Amino acid sequence: MPRFSGKTVIITGSSHGIGRCVALMFAQDGANVTITGRNAQRLQETKQQILNSGVSECHLNSVLGDVTTSEGQDELIKTTLDKFGKIDILVNNAGASIMDISGPTGVDQSMDIYHKNMQLNLQSVIEMTRKVKPHLMETKGEIVNVSTIGAGPHAQPDFLYYSIAKAALDQYTRSSAIDLIQHGIRVNSVSPGIVVTGFIGAAGLENESARKFYEKLASNKQWIPAMVAGKPEDIGNIILFLADRKLSSYIIGQSIVADGGSTLVMGVDFGAAMQ
Repeated sequence: MPRFSGKTVIITGSSHGIGRCVALMFAQDGANVTITGRNAQRLQETKQQILNSGVSECHLNSVLGDVTTSEGQDELIKTTLDKFGKIDILVNNAGASIMDISGPTGVDQSMDIYHKNMQLNLQSVIEMTRKVKPHLMETKGEIVNVSTIGAGPHAQPDFLYYSIAKAALDQYTRSSAIDLIQHGIRVNSVSPGIVVTGFIGAAGLENESARKFYEKLASNKQWIPAMVAGKPEDIGNIILFLADRKLSSYIIGQSIVADGGSTLVMGVDFGAAMQ
């Protein structure tokens, strides 16, 4: 029997990248899955990919919406409960480094950019956790947050506000884990390093430039000692592990780093790599 048979999972930011991969992995492993995103075309592509893998549409709930809004959050939860009757797992995956397209970098970026980064990468997680808590209390469920190695102790001037938001998310993971374990809810996170997704494209690089970016990073062992960029499946496997209470029941409030060894040397100069 698939290990998540009968379980219901909400995955935010599941219209592409790691979120899409994780949705497919959960669905193929027996879960009822709610996918969501703001881009209708990409969300439909995720849905079709899951259906094409042999998963029945009765196990899939697709919600076009914005997880940074109260309305979007409520719709996610309501439609999931309406279709599947419960919530067992919440994967807070939605996130992005929102850049100031007008040009300023570092501390010169506007407060509007700061608030947008915080709203997506931190506040939406806090709000979703609060709203899903009573349902996870009933199922003794799991929360898995997706952070980044950019939240670590090394300075990130190119992604200043994003890194601040994710560093706060790491503290929220630790603190909420201790608060919620008394109710039988486990909270953990994964911190990816360089993973080939649309993330860099969203930060301003075109497809060909993004490809060269990943190749440049992987070719330098001072940036990625494993000398290979990660795949969404690498992160997906960790998320499913953390969501599987049989395998990870004694892990509480931790973040698993998956970065090919980058944080052990931390020689990555993102600004140089993007040039």
